[in-house]
Amino acid sequence: MNEDRRKAIKNIAGLTAGTVLVPSVMAQSTVGMKTAGVATASQEKGTSNRPSNPNAQTILITGAGSGLGLGTALGLAQQGHNVIASVEIWSQSTTVQKEAKKAGVDIEVIKLDVLSKDDRDYAASFDIDILVNNAGIGATGPIAEMPMHYFRQVMEVNTFAAIELTQLFAKKFVEKKAGKIVFLSSIAGLTTFPFLAPYHASKFALEAAAQCFHTELTPLGVRVCTINPGPYDTGFNDRMYDVVDQWYDPNVNFTPEKPIRDMQQTMASPGFQFDPKEMIDMMVKIIPMKEKHKFRIMLPEDSVVMSKEGQKKMWEMDV
Repeated sequence: MNEDRRKAIKNIAGLTAGTVLVPSVMAQSTVGMKTAGVATASQEKGTSNRPSNPNAQTILITGAGSGLGLGTALGLAQQGHNVIASVEIWSQSTTVQKEAKKAGVDIEVIKLDVLSKDDRDYAASFDIDILVNNAGIGATGPIAEMPMHYFRQVMEVNTFAAIELTQLFAKKFVEKKAGKIVFLSSIAGLTTFPFLAPYHASKFALEAAAQCFHTELTPLGVRVCTINPGPYDTGFNDRMYDVVDQWYDPNVNFTPEKPIRDMQQTMASPGFQFDPKEMIDMMVKIIPMKEKHKFRIMLPEDSVVMSKEGQKKMWEMDV
């Protein structure tokens, strides 16, 4: 761990009640169009660029328009898997196709706003081997004053929509006694961090849901796991901490402004966020893995220590 990151973590510890957390990074997804459709990265050429892989699987990734979702989609396609990259809005499809063309791979791109029942039903028409629930958003600010529509939207996208989409594929997986469900959770689902209540609540709930899916579906032949990223530099964390500025006014709200700004500066401090390649490489390895592996996969390694220490301190907190 470099010195800049040590200082950043020390600052966070001073702002929390003894608990340290770094939020995960996901491809941002908000409410969008409701029509569904499909585009292929190699449509212009009319040829296939998919590497030969006798063990290729068909993998649907939500929120693949940017960040870890996009990087993982490209990495899996480079391994020869049949990747269906879903994007929230059609303009993101252009980005995915350009990146796929640049990487020399084929990726099928569909429009999937996870809040849209029509889009979810369309996505469920695909025959897949693995579902990766990656789409997510965040909102920031003091929980005692945050307008509830921000809180509800985060819960809807990160938790309820993920469960609803998973239910559609769980039935199909159980029928064929095969399939894998991956939930992109976060270290934020295991401990807490100031002014991040909606994101925490959504990820804590997702952790509980994922564990129940695992317990209930494992006997039926379906595998379930979580991937819990720490702070990776995809821009998601920075955007999330900008949300508070949409509604917070220090001249109106009673929460002091300084702790909020300190958190924003900490998240943007040098060395605090990691190169996302490490996490993408792990996701590309774990998602298609047929061999037995742990239910929860977390990176970077120091985030595992922070998470366990944070949970321990929760039992020792006073009021």
